[in-house]
Amino acid sequence: MYRLITAAGLLLLLSGCSSSANWGWYVIDPGTERGWINIRFLLSGFTNTILLSVIAAVLSMALGLMVALPGLSPSRGWRWVNRIYVEFIRSIPLLPMLFWVFYGLPVVLKSVGIKVSIDPFWGAIITLALADSAFTAEIYRAGIESIAKGQREAAQTIGLNRHQTMRYVILPQAIRRILPPLANQFIYIVKMSAFASVIGMQELTRRANELVVTEYRPLELYSFLILEYLVLVLVISQGVRWLERRMKVNER
Repeated sequence: MYRLITAAGLLLLLSGCSSSANWGWYVIDPGTERGWINIRFLLSGFTNTILLSVIAAVLSMALGLMVALPGLSPSRGWRWVNRIYVEFIRSIPLLPMLFWVFYGLPVVLKSVGIKVSIDPFWGAIITLALADSAFTAEIYRAGIESIAKGQREAAQTIGLNRHQTMRYVILPQAIRRILPPLANQFIYIVKMSAFASVIGMQELTRRANELVVTEYRPLELYSFLILEYLVLVLVISQGVRWLERRMKVNER
């Protein structure tokens, strides 16, 4: 199915390059110098998109785990800390949060004597990591709670404390269960990284926007942009499926 979708997209682009003058596929025709230059310009956004998404995903998973653990605590106070953070972060749309981090956070830090300038790259990373951490925390919490109580009891019988039980017994099993939803969150981050274009981040969407301004062919260029994201997401999905198969083999 994935191959069929990708082949259909490529066929659309290639067939459009030789269509009537009503279409402007010539702007991304690899057979012409102008088209090839435009394609290279569009593809140059891949590096920043991937780098931005990977760093944000790693930070989100680390922060999400830190937020999830208090939610599993027997203390009501710690559980409230978890709920307040999750509900607050999940309630904020990504775009206003991005504006606040990029424009507002330096002002807040300056008011307490910390002068810092946030560039678009790190502003987007901080925003994506924060926004996704609430969802990641819930994934961790659900995965950890799905482990049978007998696993904890068995760990205690061999002398493991609470920290050791979580590290060596619970988390390794939970990770296998939450890998698919974590992969979905990574795909979500990849797609949401497009919002970084509004603060000047030179990623895939920003490249397409800049070319639209000069070429005046939004249909063709945004179609190519969609194809770029499609290929990127399909590659990630295949990688996750390979990882799932490897983990199943190791488990057996």
